[in-house]
Amino acid sequence: MASTASPASSHGKAWVLAYGIFSLLIGVTAFVWPVSATLTVTILVGSFLFVAGIMSIVTGVRGRGHHASTYRIFYGILSVLIGLIILFEPATGAISITLLVAFWLAMRGIFELFWGYRFPIGRGLMIVLGIINLLLAAFIIGTIPLSALTLPGYILGISFLMSGITAILEPSVTPA
Repeated sequence: MASTASPASSHGKAWVLAYGIFSLLIGVTAFVWPVSATLTVTILVGSFLFVAGIMSIVTGVRGRGHHASTYRIFYGILSVLIGLIILFEPATGAISITLLVAFWLAMRGIFELFWGYRFPIGRGLMIVLGIINLLLAAFIIGTIPLSALTLPGYILGISFLMSGITAILEPSVTPA
């Protein structure tokens, strides 16, 4: 059967496939070197906060008299300070990110236990999920600083791996 795909659509498929392969490679790289991936992401976040803070301060100073100018200046100062801390101490930034993930897991686990005992259907699974999330939170907190230097890199790796696999397996890319 002859292909009915137009050159434009096959060109788009090539881009999606290239994106998938690139994402897959980034994901594998993040898994092979999780500490480097963690520090890279942390430095990028610090750089973003620093630049956004400078822009906010400039906007606040230039917008004197506007109702939000003072807010923009204070927000900008806070962003610059946090950005500089992360840039000069990326391990501190990685620890902060990891602690936020641990807190999120703990809160999620508590919610799942709370609601799991109240669900008439699916109670057991919800309770098990709550216990797993609480154990994961405890594991992360118990293994800091190692978990802080690797967990964000692994999360990044999983995200890029899944994105790459999804793009490569997308029905519009794979032949029928």
